[in-house]
Amino acid sequence: MKPLRVLAALAFATLALSAHAVGRLADIAVFDRSLGSELPVHWHDGRAYVVGRPGAEYQVVVRNRAGEDLLAVVSVDGVNVLSGETASARQGGYVLSPWESLGIQGWRKSLAQTAAFYFTSLGDSYAARTDRPGNVGVIGAALFQRKEVPATPFAQRAAPEAQSSAKGAGAADHFTPRSEASAAPQESRARMQPSAPIGTGHGRREESYARYVEFRRRTAEPVETIAIYYDSYRNLVARGILRANVAPREPDPFPGGFVKDPT
Repeated sequence: MKPLRVLAALAFATLALSAHAVGRLADIAVFDRSLGSELPVHWHDGRAYVVGRPGAEYQVVVRNRAGEDLLAVVSVDGVNVLSGETASARQGGYVLSPWESLGIQGWRKSLAQTAAFYFTSLGDSYAARTDRPGNVGVIGAALFQRKEVPATPFAQRAAPEAQSSAKGAGAADHFTPRSEASAAPQESRARMQPSAPIGTGHGRREESYARYVEFRRRTAEPVETIAIYYDSYRNLVARGILRANVAPREPDPFPGGFVKDPT
């Protein structure tokens, strides 16, 4: 699949960098659309985790922190969010201008639509429904820098017709989408037992416009790979990644009534 440049419905260019984001050249955050807030990141053994609420729609926010264009190849549950292919860093992604932010709200269905991401049961996840359940629970981005093209002396520049022909013949190796706008339960850990991991569903259709752009990668391998893992609150507590939020006991010294016989 040829890469795209996306005209997303939501713009994040004015968002400040967040403590809930992960990354260096660019950072990734997960935004709960129903709560209207970014999900806090919890670190455990060098990995970043967020709590997913089953049924909640979310989006992946990618912010370019570099002073140059970046290509972000984005995957959810081991699936490329543009093509639906089993994810590889060599596939298509989104191009972000310097300091630009992009909200990726769902699986890309066309140049005009996406299908919303939402946290759901393993069996209802898009990955499981396409027989690829092995990597549910992780959001990833592989970042590439743009290859610098040496300036051509004026006398050696091709005529406009020749330039057009070269581009049509596939002189560029990549065309990629670009954005232009784009209560945890109170239970003790002792009572919690892990259940099946949650995944990401294939939800309602939404408008999200895209176009193809040219992007030559500077290197064959990504300059940075970012991962955020997610699961339900119950599972993260049961796995020892989170501590349970146990409500403190508040006994009432004067509850009222008369003395009853013990049973």
